[in-house]
Amino acid sequence: MGEILIETKDIGISFGGHKAVNKVNVKLEKGKLTTILGPNGAGKTTLFNLISGLLEPTEGQVFFKGTDVTHLSPLKRIKMGMGRSFQLTNVFGALTAFENVRLAMQSKENIGFKIFTDHRKYKDLNKKTDEILEKVLLKDKKDFLASELSHGEQRKLELGMVMALDPEILLLDEPTAGMAIEEVPVMIDIMRNIQNSGTTIILIEHKMDMVKALSDKLIIIVNGMFLTEGDPETVSKDPEVLKAYLGGGVLDELAVKG
Repeated sequence: MGEILIETKDIGISFGGHKAVNKVNVKLEKGKLTTILGPNGAGKTTLFNLISGLLEPTEGQVFFKGTDVTHLSPLKRIKMGMGRSFQLTNVFGALTAFENVRLAMQSKENIGFKIFTDHRKYKDLNKKTDEILEKVLLKDKKDFLASELSHGEQRKLELGMVMALDPEILLLDEPTAGMAIEEVPVMIDIMRNIQNSGTTIILIEHKMDMVKALSDKLIIIVNGMFLTEGDPETVSKDPEVLKAYLGGGVLDELAVKG
């Protein structure tokens, strides 16, 4: 196994009497694209929230590059190199695509929103913003308001905003949610290029064509607990995995929402 970027040790959280995540131990390896799968209510997004700091666990620990970050805020984790996207699009509709990405980059560089400062002053930031928009295939839409973009384009813009934070690892929660089926191959290409550029990606996704095309490793979560992990071919044949999903079937049948 290569360098471990994120590790959880017996991580868990309870809401009332319900254990949404129950003593989950995972190791997320640098350079590998790992997809977390599980049926509806399995605890995948909750696990993401524990890793990224949006939730604080009731038990266990989260480590980032060997450092205990269990009680650190999401902002501090971002500054350490974690990036996170969500199931729902988070863009500023009244700003252009360019402004959305540049402001994300300004936050990374500790340059706040300065209403009386001409944006052209930030030549390096503007250049990097253009480069990111090109990576997410929105260079030709840079001057469009985010509200004018299609849903699929807004998902790409959100990905660009996360990339503007220069993360070492990206946690993407259903990045193709709501996208038209013909847009999915484009997003696959974008993520493959991001991974090839050296950024590690952790994915929650239900589109199996994407999972198969991109994933080096699958982690299966069921009822808030770790079930198994491995490469897609091995996991798809695991009897316990098949039993957990509707009583059996092939990997394609794992495409149930969670």
